[in-house]
Amino acid sequence: MLLGLWLGAAVFFGAAVAPTVFGVLRGAQLSNANELAGMMVQRFLAIINRGGFEISLFLLVTAYFLSKRQSRLIRSAEMISLAIMAIMTGVSHWIISARMLALRAAMQTPIDQITGSDHRRIAFDALHGYSVAAMGVAILAGLAAFLIMARPKAVPGR
Repeated sequence: MLLGLWLGAAVFFGAAVAPTVFGVLRGAQLSNANELAGMMVQRFLAIINRGGFEISLFLLVTAYFLSKRQSRLIRSAEMISLAIMAIMTGVSHWIISARMLALRAAMQTPIDQITGSDHRRIAFDALHGYSVAAMGVAILAGLAAFLIMARPKAVPGR
């Protein structure tokens, strides 16, 4: 259930929340629309990433103790998927997002006013791409773990 909730939140964030926040603020013709939208999205993303990290670690530990009856292959696949999810959400939150925040602080002006050719903007855009990729990998790993956990268990004697 925890993993399903996180998957739903992560997909909803990426498919609905982030694009809507940027679209609404840009539509308001604000001079710093991207800056404001980025600050909002960053806060939402922090919740998603920390939640994913904590849930995947919790499930990783419980899977180790509760999946003793599963085949070694299935158990390993579940644990590897959860480990990948933990790594990706942790890297996204504590490394990529932290660097993006540091770059935005170093710009000292709203990101909307930084030209696309500025080396800080180029670095920021590259980090944004890494952030999207990390979230995508975390979602795929979480989905794999979810499907493994949800599959019917073999009943002895049948």
